[in-house]
Amino acid sequence: MDAAELRAMQAPIKERLKNDPKTGMITLKAKGSVDNDGLTCKVETGRALAVAGLHPATGGSGLELCSGDMLLEALVACAGVTLKSVATAIEVPLKEGRVSAEGDLDFRGTLGVDKEAPVGFAEIRLRFDVDTDAPKDKLDLLLKITERYCVVYQTIKNGPKMSVAMHRI
Repeated sequence: MDAAELRAMQAPIKERLKNDPKTGMITLKAKGSVDNDGLTCKVETGRALAVAGLHPATGGSGLELCSGDMLLEALVACAGVTLKSVATAIEVPLKEGRVSAEGDLDFRGTLGVDKEAPVGFAEIRLRFDVDTDAPKDKLDLLLKITERYCVVYQTIKNGPKMSVAMHRI
């Protein structure tokens, strides 16, 4: 796909959003069910069930998916798609591109060993490695726009309003 094809594909969507801003707000959903036998949660992905469990640092077997890893994987997926879309739009030819994310967390927090230790990632680093002949100013622009429009990156960076509820079934 080139820049013209991308613009043509997105033009009617952008026009609809300009004419009817309410159509821009959608609700994405995820569902899971806890396992009665183990310490796992089966998450419906739309393609298959993903079974999440404890990280080995908290006593898990390592056989199930770790939700922290899944968060980083979602960041990599979103950042990679955004990078490719932006590169296409601003005509930065990528011969190859790799995206990686790593995050630091202190398991003393999640295990309640130290009440002062934070629960969750203290730092996340997102990295792009690209093979391109584009000049540095275009790569700087590519990075800036990718960061600006990556949904998962912006969500993690800005921390959305959250709520939690519990209901009997």
